[in-house]
Amino acid sequence: MTKENIIAFSQAHAEPEWLQARRKAAFDKISELNLPLIQRVKLDRWNFGNHTVSDSVATPNVVDFTNLGDNPKLIQVGTTTVFEQLSPELVSKGVVFTDFYSALEEIPEVIEQYFGSALAFDEDKLTAYHTAYFNSAAVLYIPDNVEVDVPIQGLFYQNSDEAVEFNKHVLLVAGKHSKVSYLERFESLGNGSEKSTANIAVEVVALEGSQVKFSAIDRLGSNLTTFISRRGRLQKNATIDWNLGVMNEGNVIADFDSDLVGEGSHAELKAVAISSGKQIQGIDTRVTNYAPHSIGHILQHGVILEAGTLTFNGIGHIIRGAKGADAQQESRVLMLSDKARSDANPILLIDENDVTAGHAASIGQVDPEDMYYLMSRGIDKDTAERLVVRGFLGAVIGEIPVKEVRQEMIDVIESKLDKR
Repeated sequence: MTKENIIAFSQAHAEPEWLQARRKAAFDKISELNLPLIQRVKLDRWNFGNHTVSDSVATPNVVDFTNLGDNPKLIQVGTTTVFEQLSPELVSKGVVFTDFYSALEEIPEVIEQYFGSALAFDEDKLTAYHTAYFNSAAVLYIPDNVEVDVPIQGLFYQNSDEAVEFNKHVLLVAGKHSKVSYLERFESLGNGSEKSTANIAVEVVALEGSQVKFSAIDRLGSNLTTFISRRGRLQKNATIDWNLGVMNEGNVIADFDSDLVGEGSHAELKAVAISSGKQIQGIDTRVTNYAPHSIGHILQHGVILEAGTLTFNGIGHIIRGAKGADAQQESRVLMLSDKARSDANPILLIDENDVTAGHAASIGQVDPEDMYYLMSRGIDKDTAERLVVRGFLGAVIGEIPVKEVRQEMIDVIESKLDKR
């Protein structure tokens, strides 16, 4: 795939000159940059893309339009948008939730200003690859002082029956003193016969005083090798409450980062993950306190079944000048098999005095005392173990704002336990 092919794709979609230049610059960087460093995970032999950029060939009919509910939502299958729903009230307030190219027509200045502001294209080989080759995107924009009191949903489906790369970009911009609850879902459809790759970037830009509640469920299929990066950039007194469920079937590298660049900004990240079969998942979670009195907390819980591998890297970095900052992290892994492999690596980098920081990490099996307590009250062993697992992961599941999605995550956990 040459640079000319990327330019041809960009021109075919009438992309602005600044974006075409960004793609070309990213393409030039791919060969120069290294893969991201994920502690305890060797990426050298992983296939992260075949250097193609194209639209989806076919869009299967996957949407039941009779049972979608009234809340705002955007549904994309591959590179195609199949459904949009936004109330007239939100439209009148200036809220935009649409595909990337429609957003370029509606709010071009916003896109140009914030696209790539939370995730630099030259950070590593995979971010450069994403910027050069992303083939579809979505944009959610909440204007200043607008509060959205219903959850907004983005549903992004990958068609596993075609080999087109799933290179998706999502940009969420929360204006000053705005408030929004957003639920995101990535899921594979089809029989999974075509091996392919996914390179997903999600940018959340939280402007001064904004409040973002961000929930996600990832359920990409076993046919995919996936790199997914979710990045937050928080200005003064902004907050992002991340609640992430990593429930994929294939090999996954995930990078969840929050940059606290504004004084008093606050990021809470809660993630649950399940690895099964021979699946490998490496999850890097980082909070960087650049500003005084900023707060960054990480809570990660994972469960490993069969011969799965799960690595949690929790990184808290307090930059010089961030006086009064707070960086806390906890990573815990529950192994339900003797063949499971896991690492939980806490990393604290402190470059300033007068701060608060701490970490905790543990890897172990189900507590025999918990099992004894439950079984002594007439609960069989299998049910008792399920209850322990659900309680272990409940810190994140209980934070998801949509009841049906909370139940869906529980159902996914149950289905994975059933396969043992």
